[in-house]
Amino acid sequence: MIITKTLEEIELMRESALVVSKTLGMLAKEVKPGVTTNYLDKIAEAYIRDEHQAIPGFKGLYDCPSTLLCSVNEAVVHGLPTDRPLEEGDIVAIDCGAIKNEFYGDHAYTFEVGEVAAEVKKLLKVTKESLYVGIREFKHGNRVGDIGYAIQNYCESFSYGVVRELVGHGLGKKLHEDPEVPNYGRRGRGKKL
Repeated sequence: MIITKTLEEIELMRESALVVSKTLGMLAKEVKPGVTTNYLDKIAEAYIRDEHQAIPGFKGLYDCPSTLLCSVNEAVVHGLPTDRPLEEGDIVAIDCGAIKNEFYGDHAYTFEVGEVAAEVKKLLKVTKESLYVGIREFKHGNRVGDIGYAIQNYCESFSYGVVRELVGHGLGKKLHEDPEVPNYGRRGRGKKL
C-alpha cells in the first residue's frame, strides 16, 4: 500500500534527502585513486552525525555494519566498504541513507575514479539519463509499469539491459515503502500513482 504523505511530511523528507545529497557531494571530492571505501564510510558517518545531526540510515538496519554501501566496478549495488584502495579507471556506486526528523533519505550515485574508459562514460551517461526518463513518468494517474517501461525502453535503445533483480522504492518512516519501482515494465500495468 502506498502511504500518502502530507505536505509537512514531504518537507521533512526533503530535509532527509538534503542530508544524503550533501553527503554524496562531500564524498565526490574524496573519491580518487588510493582512497578506500572504508575511509569514505567513516567520513560519511561523521558528516551525517556531526554536520547534520542526523542518523546513518543503513547502519544496523538488516544487520548492515556500515553507513554506506559501496560497489566497485561490476558489483551492482549493496556492497560493503573495504580496505581495497580505489584505482584509476574504477567506478564506485555509493548508496547513502540518513534519518532526520524520523524520515529516511536514500540515494545512490556512481562516481568515476580518475579517468575512466569511454565505454564506461557512455554507460554512466545513459544510466543517468534513464533515471530522468523514469522520473518524467512519475506523475498522478500513471502506473508503476509506465516508469519501468520508459527506463527499460531508453536503456535498450542504446543496447543496454536493465537489472531485474533489484528495484527502486518509496521512502518514508521506513527505508523501504511502496511502491516498488522496477527498471522494466509494461505501460498501464502495476500500482496506480
